[in-house]
Parts: sequence; C-alpha cells; structure tokens
Amino acid sequence: MSSSAQPSTDDTADGGPRPDVPDASFVGRTYPPGSPVTVSAAKVVEFADATSAPSPLHRDATAARAAGYADVVAPPTFLVSLAQKAEAQYVQDPAAGIDFSRVVHGEEGFELRRPVVAGDVLVPLLSVESVRLVGGNAMITTRVDFTDEHDAPVATVRSSLVVRGA
Repeated sequence: MSSSAQPSTDDTADGGPRPDVPDASFVGRTYPPGSPVTVSAAKVVEFADATSAPSPLHRDATAARAAGYADVVAPPTFLVSLAQKAEAQYVQDPAAGIDFSRVVHGEEGFELRRPVVAGDVLVPLLSVESVRLVGGNAMITTRVDFTDEHDAPVATVRSSLVVRGA
C-alpha cells in the first residue's frame, strides 16, 4: 500500500482485515452437506399455526391425501427454519469473523421445485454467495440448496444477513 493510499473499509490502517468484519474470502465457499432432516407432520402443523397459514393441506393429512399429496404440505416459508440451521455452519465458523450478537436477519427468498410434505428427507447444502460492506455494515447472502434422499432438487433458500458494524 502506498503512503497516500487509504485502507479500504474492510481493512485496518496496517492493511490487515478488520476483526469486526466478516471475512470476504468466504464468498463462493460451499460447506459440506448437512445432516438429512425428516420433515415431521407435527412441525408442519406447528409452523402453519405460527404463521396463520390458512390451508387445510398444512394441517389435515386426509385433505392433503385427497389433493394428491403423501401427507400434510409445508407452507413454502417452512424451509426458513431448516435453512437457518444450515447457515449456522457459516455463522458459527470462527474463521468467518461473524459476531452473532450483531446479526440481524434481512430477508429470505424461496425457490420451490416441488412442495415439501411431511415425511420428506431433506439434505441442506450451504453456500456463501456474497459478503459486502454497506454503510459500515456487512451484507451477507447465503444460499441453501435442499435435495431429497435421492439427490433430487427440492428447493433453494436465499438469506440476507446484516452484520452491524462496531
């Protein structure tokens, strides 16, 4: 660094990374697949109740089967709970440089390739898509791809996390 150059917002005055900023070198990193998770009917009903999802397909297995599903159908946003568990691999990774006490959830996006139903066995795969500084805060985008036990794609959940600056 030349004597007139200023450190970037993610570097200290000596050119090293700031300890309070997530490590941008994690962009593009994919963590090992998470443990398979079996979607339970009880959790689907609990989530539907908590989010006031009105469809009987979320609560009534008989209605879901009559509609052609194997069991109750999870609301599309149900996967947020499973995605956040997968994201913990990254957020709790000491090398990532994330202070969880400064994390605020930004937004969530869902791409469903098929409905998620009770009894599905889902395997999450976490990737870090971006880490950038905005106004002293780190904006992080993660992606969790869910496949079934046969490795068929089921859904993708993208999360935006804000790590508040010090």
